[in-house]
Amino acid sequence: MKKDIHPKYYPEAQVICACGNTWTVGATVPVIRTDVCSRCHPFFTGEQRIVDAEGQVDRFRTRLLRRDQMRAEAEARQKAAASLEQPVTVLGLSGTVERVLQDAGIQTVGDVLARLAEGDDALTSIRGIDLAALATLKKRLRARGFTLPGDRPSAGAGGQ
Repeated sequence: MKKDIHPKYYPEAQVICACGNTWTVGATVPVIRTDVCSRCHPFFTGEQRIVDAEGQVDRFRTRLLRRDQMRAEAEARQKAAASLEQPVTVLGLSGTVERVLQDAGIQTVGDVLARLAEGDDALTSIRGIDLAALATLKKRLRARGFTLPGDRPSAGAGGQ
């Protein structure tokens, strides 16, 4: 053997587990610290336990909880936005278009959708509603999650 290239060997190195169990082994360091040993490992004890290294399990569970909350909030917003009883003013149209719609007896989003079901002419025949206003109205309805008459459903995963 060459001199001065090998680490020092400790025949009575101490192993200390987080559970308090200690024993001796031969090693190149005098003290070895470990998190799990045969006395506390779930495989040997029969208990189910998650060994949390640096809080990773807790962070993962926090992310899952946050994701579920965000999904629930998004669904609640979507349901509120899709309500047919909302006044036309929630669409954020120009004041002139809102007045023209209200004068024509169209007070709610449901009324607008009912007129659109009759065709685009049902709205463009109202004086003050031109094609640009109709396009803006349809765009705002789609942004709020409404499916308009004549909209084609998007192709699913099958791509047909």
